[in-house]
Amino acid sequence: MSTPVITPSYRLEQRRRITGIFPGPKSAALAARRAAVVPRGVASSVPVYAADADGGIIMDVDGNAFTDLGSGIAVTSVGASDPAVVAAVQEQVEHFTHTCFMVTPYEGYVAVAERLAEVTPGDFEKRTVLFNSGAEAVENAVKIARSATGRDAVVAFDHAYHGRTNLTMGLTAKAMPYKTGFGPFASEIYRMPMSYPFREENPDITGAEAADRAILAIEKQIGADQLAALLIEPIQGEGGFIVPAEGFLPRLAEWARANGVVFIADEVQSGFCRTGEWFAVQHEGVVPDLITMAKGIAGGMPLSAVTGRAELLDAVHPGGLGGTYGGNPVACAAALAAMDTMVSQDLAGRARRIEELVLPRLQALAVESGVVGDVRGRGAMLAMEFVRPGTKAPDAEAAKAVAAACLQEGVIVLTCGTYGNVIRLLPPLTIGDDLLLDALDVLEAAVRGRLS
Repeated sequence: MSTPVITPSYRLEQRRRITGIFPGPKSAALAARRAAVVPRGVASSVPVYAADADGGIIMDVDGNAFTDLGSGIAVTSVGASDPAVVAAVQEQVEHFTHTCFMVTPYEGYVAVAERLAEVTPGDFEKRTVLFNSGAEAVENAVKIARSATGRDAVVAFDHAYHGRTNLTMGLTAKAMPYKTGFGPFASEIYRMPMSYPFREENPDITGAEAADRAILAIEKQIGADQLAALLIEPIQGEGGFIVPAEGFLPRLAEWARANGVVFIADEVQSGFCRTGEWFAVQHEGVVPDLITMAKGIAGGMPLSAVTGRAELLDAVHPGGLGGTYGGNPVACAAALAAMDTMVSQDLAGRARRIEELVLPRLQALAVESGVVGDVRGRGAMLAMEFVRPGTKAPDAEAAKAVAAACLQEGVIVLTCGTYGNVIRLLPPLTIGDDLLLDALDVLEAAVRGRLS
């Protein structure tokens, strides 16, 4: 594996530092103000308020410095204030902040579409449409598939997360907190079994066999000729960083192609060098018909995209796709700069280096502790699934306690998973080795402390 050395120029000292009890007085004051005006439905996993961020460090308003192993849920892959992104945003806002591409178009939108045609898998002619959020991208990918095929049904998978709009809530598998109380949801959505190697009843089932299990259910319950799209995260995000068994994705893609079904890869969380390739489907050579993107695309600016086969996107009538802010010029400038940084600093290679540093330590910790049932992931998208010792019974309390213990020492980690028992690691790809290894020391101590 390549081992690129990243030597960016950081504004902030890359060292965690807790100055006292937290949340400190300024964060506490902001929390009180928030309680008066922000609904409780908007929850935050960390009780401190950010004042600055750079590289792998987040500074709070009270002067505490936290090591960031969450990247705003895989958003700030190039760092939270990448100099190239900052400069591109500053230059663009000096000219104009908005015109609406559907009214007065501009070069930035076209340039992002050109770049995405280059970096996404597939050597066919492509088209791209830009939006604001991952949920918008997924929803519009479904629209495109339905328009192009003339079919209605859509298949999603167990443990999936695709967003918080009405359609994407229907596609999402987890009820609480994403779906509970918000129905009814869109119709013609069907859920199929996922390949989840750690929790398969038959531990010897292959990826292709798991795919055939889902295909049989599709053919019996829906009918291939009624299915517009098959939508899947190549590595499931909120569901627990589930990496399907090798062969699962290629078999599904092959079946979809043979039956005129649009294969949509939801790369909102796994895209843009996060897994050691530009996109996670590339690890098995899968070429989706449509690919949805957001999060890491624009260095923290709100932007999302659907890129795919020209004949699919061109099947939609003029005016059928768009949105007032979709492909905002400032966000487009940020995206172009972020992708430049990904290339110039070989952040796909950096993600592979992060895996080399982190994965063996997590695996050793799992063997030692007995409370980590599975370690999985690719690149800088890694996770530990917590279980009760000697079983596969999910232990959400353990994951929560470990995350809290890490925070007390100045390291931010995120939990996820259908059962709430997974800790996921999503460090900025620009994080330095020293800071990353120090954070791993804290994480290991937190897991060991759970055993004492």
